[in-house]
Amino acid sequence: MFKKFQNLLQKFPLLNFLGNKYYLTLVAFVIWMLFFDNYSYFEHRFLNQQINELNDNKKYYKSEIAKDSIKIKNLKNDNMTEKYAREKYFMKKDSEDIYIIEFEEDKIKDSLLEAKK
Repeated sequence: MFKKFQNLLQKFPLLNFLGNKYYLTLVAFVIWMLFFDNYSYFEHRFLNQQINELNDNKKYYKSEIAKDSIKIKNLKNDNMTEKYAREKYFMKKDSEDIYIIEFEEDKIKDSLLEAKK
């Protein structure tokens, strides 16, 4: 068995480092750190990916909060509240008649938005 190893070393001199215990220890350490350790490289990649996704969610929700705060600020005005109720919920005064005109393009856009949700 030992002679076979020596023959391999003579044919492939680049394998000489396999006989050195320091190189073997280094290779074992690198393999351990890449695959088996709790703080492995792949675990770090997975956690960094999750952090990036959470940061993207954070940016999205901050922008949504900003939009909603503008809407809330506008709704504090009585005229804007009435306008919003009329447009969004089709509310009316007792003495009024409301005619709702829907275009085909709006129906298609609404159905596409609902499908995305």
